[in-house]
Amino acid sequence: MKQIIYTDNAPAPIGPYSQAVEQNGMLFISGQVPVDPETGSVVPGGVAEQTEQVMKNIQAIVQSAGFGNDLSKILKCTIYLNDMSLFAEMNAVYGTYFPVTPPARAAFAVKGLPLNALVEIEAVAMM
Repeated sequence: MKQIIYTDNAPAPIGPYSQAVEQNGMLFISGQVPVDPETGSVVPGGVAEQTEQVMKNIQAIVQSAGFGNDLSKILKCTIYLNDMSLFAEMNAVYGTYFPVTPPARAAFAVKGLPLNALVEIEAVAMM
């Protein structure tokens, strides 16, 4: 049965979507932008600071879903950048969250992201 996942430790959805949906041990995490859930605002700084916040948001959702406190159950991430020149800096922060056996991944440059964010990341995990 489909279960909607929600936590106050990640930004509340700003549209008709859920933070994540779990069914049959699969967790589908909606794209997370670098919004601090305490302030409701995009974190200051560049893509490194924004990637850090995005990963914290994903980690909070994974934990809320009962998938543990680490990200080892993530199978696939899709990363959206507003400019591919930010890839190396984003990648340096992203890599710290997956020091061994990183998930499959794709990264794309897009024309724009919600709230003028520099990065957005969605993920799929399995129990």
